Amino acid sequence: MRLTIINEVRTNNSKDEFSKQTIAKLWKAASTRLTNQEAIVYGVYHEYENDYKGDYTLSIATEDDTGESSIELPDNTKYEIFPVDTTKEQGIINTWKCIWKREDAGTLQRAYAYDFEKYHPNGEVEIYIAIR
Repeated sequence: MRLTIINEVRTNNSKDEFSKQTIAKLWKAASTRLTNQEAIVYGVYHEYENDYKGDYTLSIATEDDTGESSIELPDNTKYEIFPVDTTKEQGIINTWKCIWKREDAGTLQRAYAYDFEKYHPNGEVEIYIAIR
């Protein structure tokens, strides 16, 4: 699947004490360019340095073919899908914490290729984790 990149940033959750603010600014900047309210929006995590404690790139993207910069999600990737409880203010962060906890426990074998958050127009959110 080819996605058009709206905005992106390189960050690190462990070393960058301002990573939450960095990501919030990225989403805020991208939101001014997201004009189609019916579009599915993606937060794509890629270019991992190593694991979730290393550097990575976060790209905000859509399926719309409207920009010069794009990212290709490989068709042959296997994903474990984590639904997000969007009724909770920290639903996305809580889901990521669950993912990291499973990885640390050895019950989730991540591929560290392309992971993504998928934001549906109806408010539903899922996190797709590439697995080995």
